[in-house]
Amino acid sequence: IGLVIVVVLALVMGVDPTQFITGSDLSGGSAVPASQLSRTEQDLLADNASLVLGDSEKTWSVIFEDQLGKTYVKPTLVLFTGGVDSACGYASSAVGPFYCPGDQKVYLDLDFFYELKHNYGASGDFAQAYVITHELGHHVQTLLGTSQYVNRKSQQVSETDSNKLSVALELQADCYSGVWANRAQYQDLILEKGDVEEALGAANAIGDDTLQKQAQGYVVPDSFTHGTSAERVQWFRKGLDSGQVSACESPLLPAVT
Repeated sequence: IGLVIVVVLALVMGVDPTQFITGSDLSGGSAVPASQLSRTEQDLLADNASLVLGDSEKTWSVIFEDQLGKTYVKPTLVLFTGGVDSACGYASSAVGPFYCPGDQKVYLDLDFFYELKHNYGASGDFAQAYVITHELGHHVQTLLGTSQYVNRKSQQVSETDSNKLSVALELQADCYSGVWANRAQYQDLILEKGDVEEALGAANAIGDDTLQKQAQGYVVPDSFTHGTSAERVQWFRKGLDSGQVSACESPLLPAVT
């Protein structure tokens, strides 16, 4: 079970890092693992991440103004390998990409993309863009108060119901990633043939059911925290097809106003 949890947290983007980032000895009690990427590969990934972030900033600024009548506050992107310290605590590379609401920063472990490509068959620049914009979806949820609502509500309900809230939050972030993808073709980042398939492949590869079945041979639906592969693909498509924030509303989450 512990291994399954580690795998899920390593490969699925977490909503609240404080749930799985624990206090660590930063004095060097354990060695930081060496990156599996060359410097050239790291630079290429960093350039792509910067491109996606820049495009998403323009896209979400327009969406907030046109659809919500609000001002978009830009997050900060932090790239790392091995481990990183954040306002949510210290995270090793086992955590993978995450968003920290405490400092409104998106943390991307570059080695995660190596794992995504070589272990789960989800490769390509747009698969990486899906991962990044999913985390940016959590930033949008923080700006709109959705994440705060879920954190409060989760403390008042059973573990099973708390997991359902987590799934709803994660699927909505997938939908917000799709909203960005819909608008990306009208910005500087033009979608190329096969790009959407790359994103859908990444969404499919990191569903709770897929990860659990690979790790233990069976699935436990009540323990899902991010949604099945089919659900993740479905919600990404909802945003992709509509380009509207309103299409991402969930009955378990407060309406966006």
